[in-house]
Order: sequence, then C-alpha cells, then structure tokens
Amino acid sequence: MPREALTDLEKEDAVRLLLDFFHRAVIHHALWFTEVRHQMGMEKSLEALEIVLEKSLPLQMDRLSRVFGFSMKDGLPEPLLSFSRQDLSGLLQATAVNWLANDGIWFQAIEQCRGMNDAKRCNDSCWARFSPFEAWSIKRFLNLSEAPGLDGLKKALSFRLYACINAQSFIDETPETIVFQMNECRVQSARKRRGLPDYPCKSGGLVEYDYFARAIDSRIETECIGCPPDPHPDQWYCAWRFRIRP
Repeated sequence: MPREALTDLEKEDAVRLLLDFFHRAVIHHALWFTEVRHQMGMEKSLEALEIVLEKSLPLQMDRLSRVFGFSMKDGLPEPLLSFSRQDLSGLLQATAVNWLANDGIWFQAIEQCRGMNDAKRCNDSCWARFSPFEAWSIKRFLNLSEAPGLDGLKKALSFRLYACINAQSFIDETPETIVFQMNECRVQSARKRRGLPDYPCKSGGLVEYDYFARAIDSRIETECIGCPPDPHPDQWYCAWRFRIRP
C-alpha cells in the first residue's frame, strides 16, 4: 500500500523497498558505465571504472558494515572470511547460477515480446559488451600482464562465471595453439534432460569467445571447432581453438 513517507512503511514494505534500492543502484552503476563507454569508448570507460571501484567499493562496504554491525579486515567483510572454503565455493556457485538464470530470463522476455531473432540479436550484442568487460575484470583480479599469452588466457577462462557452473577442459595442442572444450553446459544439459534439442548458441559463442580472448591478449585469434547447431561428440558441447600470432 502506498505511504506518504518512508517512515510510514510497514516492515515488509520497507524490506521490499530496500531490495528495490539495491536494484536501482546496480542499474545506475551500469548506466554510468554504458554512457561513458558510448561517449568515450571502451578503453576510457574501463579506466574510469578502475577509479570508481577503488574509491566507491571501500566506502560502500564501510557504510554497510556499520549498519549491519560487522567488521572489515583488509577491505574484506570478516563474516565472509569466517566461511569455510566449501561454503565460499557454494556462494560463488550460487552467484554464478543467479547470473546465468538472469541472463536466460532476459532472453525469454525479449523472445516473448519480440521473437527469437530479436532475442538472439540482443543476446549476441550483449556478449560483445560483456565478454571484454569480464576479461578486464579477470585480468584485474589475477593481476595479469597486458599480453599474458595463451597461459594467461587459460587462467582467465578458469575464472569466468561459467567456470563455476560448467565443466570445461583444455588441450595444449601446440606451442602456439590450445583447445578449450565445454564438456558440460548447464543450459544444454537441462535441455537434454527435457528431451529438447541443443540450443543453437554458435552465433553468440563466436562473439563471446573471440571478444574475450582478444581482450586478454590482442594477439590471440579464435576458431570455432564446433558449437550447436553444429554436430558434436558426447564429450563436449562446444570447442574452440585459440592461436597466438608471433
């Protein structure tokens, strides 16, 4: 029920409003990033994001720690530091699954109102933006060099959100090439259990993996070995070859 002031809210409404505040803040953060990227380009927007994260995240965590009454240690919440490795692994997986579920819900929403073609077009364009950002975020987390080569790419692929929820593997093919295989895919496995054919994700994958690899090291080229709707063996759903130019 609408209220005239925040202080008039019932407890349940206040909690709903709190969640809405969190959502608004996330969207506003994303809009700032996308607008800076639109006006100044990806490189400048990532430079700005680095500054924002260094300044904003500690302030936000300090404020939340005082509200919720937990301590911070070296910039990290102590309650999370007290989690077991197993519990932290579960939290990482749950976060990654939530990300994937939200991605699927966005796709379905566009498919319902605009059709499959528009949903795939939006999906592929989103990957063209997200893949280089995730690569930048991982390089920052792992402190990788500007051009870490195929070894750096292997490390980075192991820290993607997908790595928490899918089974993947690498083959060191030659000194200049590696093969990445998605052995188990949460989305495709769910479709298989329901008796559905593979989702044709190749158009998105061509964007996703190429943009990610080049953001890790601009010398790396990507080749699709197979990705649905391509036929594939039981051992993997999609496979990609990465080659580094001398």
